[in-house]
Amino acid sequence: MDVLDWYRLFSWLTLLAQAALAVFMVVGLAAWLAPSWRPRFAALRELLHDQGLALAALVAVVATSGSLYLSEGAHLVPCRLCWFQRVAMYPLGILLPIAAVRRDWSIRPYALVLAVLGLAVSSWHYLIEWYPSLEGVGGSCDPNNPCSALPLPRRYGYQSIPLMAGTAFVCIAVALGARATRGRNP
Repeated sequence: MDVLDWYRLFSWLTLLAQAALAVFMVVGLAAWLAPSWRPRFAALRELLHDQGLALAALVAVVATSGSLYLSEGAHLVPCRLCWFQRVAMYPLGILLPIAAVRRDWSIRPYALVLAVLGLAVSSWHYLIEWYPSLEGVGGSCDPNNPCSALPLPRRYGYQSIPLMAGTAFVCIAVALGARATRGRNP
């Protein structure tokens, strides 16, 4: 498989994750508006309550592997903001699988902090891709490797590497955050 084939695979996985997030949000909104939907949303929350740590670990490992492939296999040079996203994702790709095997939910607050910080960087990076004039704000990007550059074309008219990372961070946060919906037990 060449770079574009892998990128296509990552794009499909991102679409799948976005669809799952959309379903979760729609069912949650329906449950909020119509009491008849509450059992359906409760079932989704229960699934995430039981399997959320494993799901978060899977997402983190796939995102970390994809990032490593794009830089080491495809030889794409990460920009400065990509490095900050990696700082948030790579520890998750190591720690969440260990926590999932041990069923150690005590990692949740620390992983949520990394996911939220990573999402903030991904969101800013995605915004810079669409509005390159923002790139100079804060002097965060290298003129020789600008954060606004698109090393691979956008898929489906909107997907880029920072959006893929942002989707992964949201999936991790939702999978881990569902644990908080069932009281105070860890």
